[in-house]
Amino acid sequence: MSMNTGLAKKSREDSIEAMNSRFASTIRLFLILVFVCATSIGTAATQAGGRLIILRSPTFGWNIVLSLKIDGRTVANVVQGRRYDHFVPPGRHVLTASAAPNSYYSEPTSAVLNVRPGHTYVFTGSWDGSNRVVLIPSALPPGQPY
Repeated sequence: MSMNTGLAKKSREDSIEAMNSRFASTIRLFLILVFVCATSIGTAATQAGGRLIILRSPTFGWNIVLSLKIDGRTVANVVQGRRYDHFVPPGRHVLTASAAPNSYYSEPTSAVLNVRPGHTYVFTGSWDGSNRVVLIPSALPPGQPY
């Protein structure tokens, strides 16, 4: 009888260990789902503004970057073949563009943008006739997705 009692006790311990393992796995799965939901809610909240796309003119130069500031904070140095494509909070923003290195000693130029939720704004960084970088309101070239 003591052998049967020992087997029953061992079987009960194995059963409890299996339940604890399942409970821990369920808790882990639940925490992962909570994390994924919180991350996607945070991503949706940050995308509540408008989308800003800054392109580079093909004639901008191969050894110069288009430096972009939003509200005085540098957000990108756009190199040849790249673009800036991010969401911006709604409201009034000052976009400032300049070239780096600034071998022409030109002043940065600024433009005011009033961002509305759900809208997309596209500008092209280019040179004007007096060696200044300007942001020209534009559209994406054909074939480039928004």
